[in-house]
Amino acid sequence: MRTGRLSVFIVFALNGIVIGSWAPRMPSLAEQIGASPGVLGLSLLGSSVGMIASASVAGRLCARFGARAVVAVSALAASVVVAVLSRVTSPPQLGLELVLLGASVGLLDVSMNVAAVTVIRRTERPLMPVFHAGFSFGALAGSVGAAFAAGHGLGLDTHFLLVAVAAVAITAGVIRFVPREERVADTGEHHAPDRRMLRRPVLWLLGGIALLAAIVEGASGDWSALFAVHERGMSEAAGALTFSLFCVAMGLVRLFGEQIERLLGAVRILVGGALVAGVGLLLAAVVPVAGLSFVGFALAGAGLAFAFPVALDLAGAVGRRGDGTGGEKEIGFVTTIAYSGFLIGPPMIGGVAQLTNLTFAIGFAGVVAMLIAPAALAAASARRGEDVQAKVERQETVTATR
Repeated sequence: MRTGRLSVFIVFALNGIVIGSWAPRMPSLAEQIGASPGVLGLSLLGSSVGMIASASVAGRLCARFGARAVVAVSALAASVVVAVLSRVTSPPQLGLELVLLGASVGLLDVSMNVAAVTVIRRTERPLMPVFHAGFSFGALAGSVGAAFAAGHGLGLDTHFLLVAVAAVAITAGVIRFVPREERVADTGEHHAPDRRMLRRPVLWLLGGIALLAAIVEGASGDWSALFAVHERGMSEAAGALTFSLFCVAMGLVRLFGEQIERLLGAVRILVGGALVAGVGLLLAAVVPVAGLSFVGFALAGAGLAFAFPVALDLAGAVGRRGDGTGGEKEIGFVTTIAYSGFLIGPPMIGGVAQLTNLTFAIGFAGVVAMLIAPAALAAASARRGEDVQAKVERQETVTATR
């Protein structure tokens, strides 16, 4: 599975490159379309709408066609959309382009996580944070490239076209190595978990963890550069580096995620990470020193490193069937809830910034990050309750059989 692990890691990195390349150029895009923070926040809704719509069906598509096929189609679609993103001239056009980009990225996100779960089950190692480190380093590469492009006056047309060409080349190079889950004989239970999922508190709570993480990650990605430029007086190139540091910290922590999760366990790293992320963003907001803004966003990246990957890993475990397969729909369900964070996050932060300022909005995001801690504790409690109930049902079945 070594080649499979590497290929999935590269796919995660590709997704990060796509997202990390356009988000830091938001000041240029905002200037190009003449949008205020409030209007820009509404335009950013487009990506969230697209992601939610695609994530809601991505799990089913992966179960039917396999994760590899969905990864290939969605990665190529994202490349095409990025190439034309620089052509927008108004907030509505930006919103429409982001709907298409969000839809392709949403399919890619779910399918690559399903492929990652396949690798995790075959290797029996907690590798999900490591795979998500690939996303973080990809976003880092994209944001550094964006900072270079902005600092050297590279136009949006040329920059985004280069990103699209690189994405197509990467996809063509690794797609045949992405592992496919073993297809199993269809039983009736495979078709009807949707209503049961709605009645499982643990899935809603895992979705809540991912949702809160998405809100804070979205705030860091969409608003960190604007915060640095407008509130801390940095240049656009320096402002783009705030998100780069966020990605560096997140990627480094995730890279050692397997060892950390084995040592501390999923619940402890979720709770501790939430507190670190909250403190980091509050530090950036409260202390008006440019250098500490870099420190604050780095702490936020480190603290949020485990929230999304661990929530998805646990969702896959919740949906695992007795034959060792399953979990695609549960991952899609949790991801759909998470993407609601990208839906409400941009207008929420943009609205807070419009009513107050970006400094207060970043501090607000820090408070949101801390809410991951009680959600993680509640999810662990709900899973224990399910395990106890399942044990009781098995004992009753054995008793009735006798």
